[in-house]
Amino acid sequence: MKYYVGIDLGGTNIVAGLVDENYNILGKVSRKTNRPRPAEAIAADMAACALDVIREKGLTPEQVEWIGIGTPGIANSATGIIEYSNNLDFHNVPMAKWISEATGRPAFVENDANAAAYGEFVAGAAKGAQNAVCITLGTGVGGGVIVDGKIYAGSNFAGAELGHTVLCIDGPQCTCGRKGCFEVYSSATGLIRMTKEAIEAHPDCLMAKMAEEQGKVSARTAFDCMRKGDAAAKEVVDFYIKALAAGITNMINIFQPDVLCIGGGVCNEGDALLLPVKALVAEEVYTRGSEKNTDVVIAKLGNDAGIIGAAFLGKAV
Repeated sequence: MKYYVGIDLGGTNIVAGLVDENYNILGKVSRKTNRPRPAEAIAADMAACALDVIREKGLTPEQVEWIGIGTPGIANSATGIIEYSNNLDFHNVPMAKWISEATGRPAFVENDANAAAYGEFVAGAAKGAQNAVCITLGTGVGGGVIVDGKIYAGSNFAGAELGHTVLCIDGPQCTCGRKGCFEVYSSATGLIRMTKEAIEAHPDCLMAKMAEEQGKVSARTAFDCMRKGDAAAKEVVDFYIKALAAGITNMINIFQPDVLCIGGGVCNEGDALLLPVKALVAEEVYTRGSEKNTDVVIAKLGNDAGIIGAAFLGKAV
């Protein structure tokens, strides 16, 4: 049996998982990222998590093939350097070198969304595909593209920023500096913003009452109230689904993958989200007359996608 370690480096937590050759996660160890602090300190904790999870399962570092790291920002998979990460304030951090020196194992780095996409490709919703696109609906809209079994990163390792394609010129402001991005409309953050706007416009709606009872507006508010017959909530959900379907259709028209999978907390809505999205995509996709079209599915691995994808980065290079 061969073993690998995948590290999911986030703004809040560092999670290291020991993964076997059959894509099973055998154990996890986590620590707080505790940002902001020096990159060297974060790297030391990452290495410690990796060594801890290896030893907890009775293995030695020498029994692990390599360590893969999924990180926010621009990760140069050729040099092992995290060139830039705004969330972590990383600038040209030689992360693969540091982790390798601390653990004695080869190390690889990749953007976290790309690592998650690779996880779904090797072991999740896109398993068996040759070409795949994975979109994560979270705080933003993350993207990962697999072409002929390899992660597509572009010439500068910043490719597949799918959330920062524009759906509406001069639309709402995006954190990237543009306006009207896919991310502004289809992220969980965007759904919450649109829900709040609807509550302001319809203060007597069920969403307003639910938000007051729960003390907040969440990405579930509109869907929950839509199911209870709230007209204002239905408007929010219908627009959200229409925007999401438009963004997905754009990605299909560009990449024509075998599978496009969507993940993130919003996907917990299941068929209430997936079925109307698929119906709209089927109507709008350029190849709608083709015998073989992209299969739009919900991701399977959840938060484990990044760990599994990172663990197998040695096969993606």
